Amino acid sequence: MNIVLFEPEIPANTGNIGRTCVATGAKLHLIKPLGFSLDEKAIRRSGLDYWKDLDVTVYENYEDFLAKNPNAKIYMATTKARHVYTEVSYEPDCYIMFGKESAGIPEEILLQNKDTAIRIPMIGDIRSLNLSNSVAIVLYEALRQNNFDHMRMFGELHHHSWDE
Repeated sequence: MNIVLFEPEIPANTGNIGRTCVATGAKLHLIKPLGFSLDEKAIRRSGLDYWKDLDVTVYENYEDFLAKNPNAKIYMATTKARHVYTEVSYEPDCYIMFGKESAGIPEEILLQNKDTAIRIPMIGDIRSLNLSNSVAIVLYEALRQNNFDHMRMFGELHHHSWDE
């Protein structure tokens, strides 16, 4: 799985998303401009000590991302989409793109990808969910659809055994 952040602005969100990517084996793709430096303490604090294990690629712009990932199947997460995120079938090597916190993915890009635009249902006048929460929700649905391939299905207790 691949998570793509289009011009992320808040380092704590990107750090949290990086940690989620490490925990799930997903690759993180960051499209510039970024609203922060990747060596900022805030991003490392949010990603804790996992940042060093993250598979991350940074692109100069959206065109650079497309050029370096030809034929990528990209799902565009937006509050404006017609399809709910659970209504699509995610391929194991797909890309799930999320827009910047203040404005989302530009509408010009969304219009070029209307068939793969997805949304998380919300009630009322809520504008959007937190970016790192949105990534976790959609990524785990994509992983569930792929039977959590390559992931540990249960954890071990620290002081006891589940077999007791």
